Amino acid sequence: MAFKKLLASLGAGGASVETVLTEVNVVPGGVVQGEVRIQGGSVNQAIEGLSVGLQAKVEVESGDQEYKQDIEFTKVQLGGAFELQAGAVHAVPFGLEIPWETPVTMIDGQALRGMNIGVTTELAIARAVDSGDLDPINVHPLPAQKAILDAFIQLGFRFKSADMERGHIRGTRQRLPFYQEIEFFPPSQYRGLNQVELSFVADEHAMDVVLEMDKKPGLFSEGSDTFRSFQVGLNDWQGTDWAAYLNQWLSEVGSKRNWF
Repeated sequence: MAFKKLLASLGAGGASVETVLTEVNVVPGGVVQGEVRIQGGSVNQAIEGLSVGLQAKVEVESGDQEYKQDIEFTKVQLGGAFELQAGAVHAVPFGLEIPWETPVTMIDGQALRGMNIGVTTELAIARAVDSGDLDPINVHPLPAQKAILDAFIQLGFRFKSADMERGHIRGTRQRLPFYQEIEFFPPSQYRGLNQVELSFVADEHAMDVVLEMDKKPGLFSEGSDTFRSFQVGLNDWQGTDWAAYLNQWLSEVGSKRNWF
């Protein structure tokens, strides 16, 4: 599957860039592959650099204000400087590694509302830098992540929304400057519960699964029984009945608080 974009012409001479992604469906820890094609204009031009990266649109809380910010969370330089001849075409293949912490944007083939992640292309020419529009990618869950998500669905939870927030979840292996929250509406048997929020923080070996009930905005209350964080191996998650695990935790907290 190819996804194309055309950057605006850059400077005198009108060089242009087209990026083609070979496959837009990826998983954390995988690689998105593609090719950047630079088309020379009517005059020779000095290309100072070419790079591709991954960018996410993240929510930022500052005091009483909340706004969106584009954060580039990985970047790869594609070769060095060179002279672009008039009318010449340069095709530069690339493979861009997807960090293990990259948020999920798709569940069971359905896009999660609020997720905006994609590939950016940046061309530096004649001391000017032009960044193109975002080429979206679809980040599907790892098998271990899908097992947790499937458990929520099995229990009757419904997807509410997802977002990416700048900041860190304490006590996890998080390295990126932001994290994802996936929110679920509870089924009727968990009356008194407003919602459950889920975050994954993975590396190449395992992931931290962070759950919180009725979360207060901007706070992770680790000392509360409504907060739970546990580790799941990416290759040894099959031995646990995750629906039963989640139901037991929810039922314990709910009975203590007379929610259900």
